[in-house]
Amino acid sequence: MKIQLRFFASLREALDVSQETLELPASIATVGELRIFLRARGPVWAEALADGRALRMAFNQELVGADAALADGGEVAFFPPVTGG
Repeated sequence: MKIQLRFFASLREALDVSQETLELPASIATVGELRIFLRARGPVWAEALADGRALRMAFNQELVGADAALADGGEVAFFPPVTGG
């Protein structure tokens, strides 16, 4: 399955990437599994996407939880919570 990844705000800065196309192994079926998969890329990724970090996740521009199913050609975005003021 091929997906588009997008990273915003402090995540983009920490990971030094704003977007990429990624071919996923068949074992990755949800947004949460993708997050775990990406943490294996190294210490910076593990810290930025750690379970304890408050992150929002979206699939095809809709906010989703970790159990949201992925689909071929979809877009997954990770971003920190946004506050207004």
